[in-house]
Amino acid sequence: MTSIVVYELMAAGGAMIEPLAGPAAASLLQEGLAMLRAVTADFVAAGCEVAVVLDQNLATSDLADCKLHFTTGAGDDRSTLSSLAACRDWTLLIAPEIDGLLLDRARLVERAGGRLLGPGPAFIEVASDKHHCLQHLSARGIACPRGWRLEIGDPPPLEMTWPAVIKPCDGAGSQGVLLAASAQDRALTHRKKISRLEEFCPGLPASVALLCGPAANFPLPACRQRLAGEGSFEYLGGELPLAVPLNERARRLAAAAIAELPPTVGYVGVDLVLGEATDGSNDRVIEINPRLTTSYVGLRAASATNLATAMLDAAVGRAVELRFRGERVQFTADGAILHHP
Repeated sequence: MTSIVVYELMAAGGAMIEPLAGPAAASLLQEGLAMLRAVTADFVAAGCEVAVVLDQNLATSDLADCKLHFTTGAGDDRSTLSSLAACRDWTLLIAPEIDGLLLDRARLVERAGGRLLGPGPAFIEVASDKHHCLQHLSARGIACPRGWRLEIGDPPPLEMTWPAVIKPCDGAGSQGVLLAASAQDRALTHRKKISRLEEFCPGLPASVALLCGPAANFPLPACRQRLAGEGSFEYLGGELPLAVPLNERARRLAAAAIAELPPTVGYVGVDLVLGEATDGSNDRVIEINPRLTTSYVGLRAASATNLATAMLDAAVGRAVELRFRGERVQFTADGAILHHP
């Protein structure tokens, strides 16, 4: 029986960690729990022995088929993760990239002798810095928005066109991503983090998840992203499938982007914008998510096969069977399925 540790940082007590405390903690926890419940259910259904690192204050009824390892305070999650990873076949990490939290956990697992079912430190280092990542991809011919790195207090470049998007270089979950109308916009003048300022690319916001492995990377159906609007890019959920031409364009661009990053295994996500040009010439990669994303909850609802089984197969280079029913599925950021066949 394959054994796996599933570690979702917020559910493991991440709300007590300084960079995550505050107003964003509740939404990050909701999204984290949605991913945790979905992927652990699929691993259990696949016949795996599943261990979960969990804050002792969280309800556990929907994780009844997993072995729960409770944390009791700040820092306890790291020691628990390390000891579990050392004696399991795989470790799946779900954590925000903020302040190097995901990178730290990946290094921790590797030091413990564990095997990551997901990106390793080399991939995470590139993907976690949104500016560095898109500069890396642009230099290799992948279409990305033009952008600049701004230290705290830096003015925007004179050649910037408006409106523009401002985002933390190490953000996650659309936290702090805003539309700036001008160089005097409050979103720019009140920044508290090193940021990326990039041209605004109109079009359809979408995401593509890929199951990666040594033999091949397998793009899943593209999802439309539902965003709050009104100057905010708060993620509200998504839906699938997209129209066939849009789906093909999104999957092609996502696969090309991942091919230009360090080799990886497991589930990764690519956020992008599909422009109006039907030939895809206005499509742009927006960011790379080096971890499981919320779209997993919608993709599994649309899938006729177990995505956890497919993830494990891809990770060891086996053939992957992927079948999707094609009916419309809409999902929220906290994991609710609004429409399901």
